[in-house]
Amino acid sequence: MYKIMIVEDDPKLAGLLESQIARYGNEGIIIREFDHVLERFREIKPHLVLLDVNLPSYDGYFWCRQIRSMSTCPIIFISARNGTPDQLRALENGADDYITKPFAYDIVIAKIHSQLRRVYGDYAPGSGERMVEKEGLILYPERMELQLNGQTAPLTKKETILLETLLARSPRLVTRETILEKLWDDTFVDDNTLSVNINRVRKRLMELGIEGALETVRGSGYRLHPVWQRPQ
Repeated sequence: MYKIMIVEDDPKLAGLLESQIARYGNEGIIIREFDHVLERFREIKPHLVLLDVNLPSYDGYFWCRQIRSMSTCPIIFISARNGTPDQLRALENGADDYITKPFAYDIVIAKIHSQLRRVYGDYAPGSGERMVEKEGLILYPERMELQLNGQTAPLTKKETILLETLLARSPRLVTRETILEKLWDDTFVDDNTLSVNINRVRKRLMELGIEGALETVRGSGYRLHPVWQRPQ
């Protein structure tokens, strides 16, 4: 059973979508707290999001960007806006598909199943989910999650890339240049921007009870020490 998060402010339409999703063996979860969509996303951890454009407070484009900052799960827009600019804007903000209202529910379900197969099922790349593990600390890049001893810390995209780079080389030094290339390609960033991202990773590690693991090697780079090592 897959969890489908429904972000739609028309309660009748949201209810019909929920019942159609349940009819095909999955769970539809309706969001009613439209100021807290990202918080609910973190709690639910859905496999796919159905997202309207016109929402109270912040529009669907905003929430799409917020979700994309921490997850690669499929996002399908459902909207009465049927213009090409609206559809392009949705895709440019990270959406995987766009369905215009009014629509046939069979089409919505077919598109949901298509995205689920692509990401989690028959068409998913590889035979299983990719993970990076070091002494019991597990990073799931596709989920953007870090786990240790049953505890989980959600990550942003840049935090995920940074931790994957550090974990893959731990306990060896990772040069500043390597990190900058991984995170920003050829874009110039100052030292303060890099420091901010390093400090965010330290906070994520502390959420899992890991302190003093990420060392700054002045003038060279950073080193991740596996101080969380599993007992022998």
